[in-house]
Amino acid sequence: MSPKISFRDVVKTYPMKNTTFTALGQVSLDIGDREFVAVVGPSGCGKSTLLSMVAGLVEPTSGTVTVDGAPVAGPGPDRGVIFQQYALFPWLTVRGNVEFGLKLAHVPAAERRRRAEHAIELVGLADFADALPKTLSGGMKQRCAIARAYAVDPEVLLMDEPFGALDALTRVQLQDQLLDTWTQERRTVLFITHDVDEAVYLAGRVVVMAARPGRVHRIIDVDLPYPRTEEIRLSTEFARIRNDVWTQVYHQSPAGSAA
Repeated sequence: MSPKISFRDVVKTYPMKNTTFTALGQVSLDIGDREFVAVVGPSGCGKSTLLSMVAGLVEPTSGTVTVDGAPVAGPGPDRGVIFQQYALFPWLTVRGNVEFGLKLAHVPAAERRRRAEHAIELVGLADFADALPKTLSGGMKQRCAIARAYAVDPEVLLMDEPFGALDALTRVQLQDQLLDTWTQERRTVLFITHDVDEAVYLAGRVVVMAARPGRVHRIIDVDLPYPRTEEIRLSTEFARIRNDVWTQVYHQSPAGSAA
């Protein structure tokens, strides 16, 4: 079966004064349909650049990035992007924010309302559909952003540190909410995070990146069953995988040296 997302020999460079900075160097990676993949690594390893390439916001200097075998040529409704910043319109209600992308796509009003209500229900905000963003907590704002992405019915969800600005308790609650939603409506998820525990808890595979230049250092399978529970988070197997990922992230050999 062909991969849903594919990176092939991807290089990304940026011009600098009298030199060139290589953000990504020869990255090759396949992500399967409906797979949940988390990417972790040290700062500057190119995690967000990878995601931005799939979103169509950044072009590779060389190599190819494809979705369903077609080269990414720009943003598209088949890919929903969720950033750390909520980017909600403050004058629109939760429902209005969730419907916004559908309105741009000229979806008829009745269908727009149906799809928005379904997405709002999925993320547990049905009681707040008529609330303005200023009345919502940070976690609720992020759930609204997730609902907005779901409403346009993307095949791929691209999530760049979506819970990074939240407190620890809200972060754990939204991790569970995300997995509940993903279990109900399986989509391909590429999830960027600095949090090793979060990566292991959410993903079926964890891609560990190395920096200077950014490259795939190791891919670790997370052989833990879904649905993920508090018992799994506290299990010895979770701790073993978490320690393996942690070691790969924070005890890497310098670029260019032997592994």
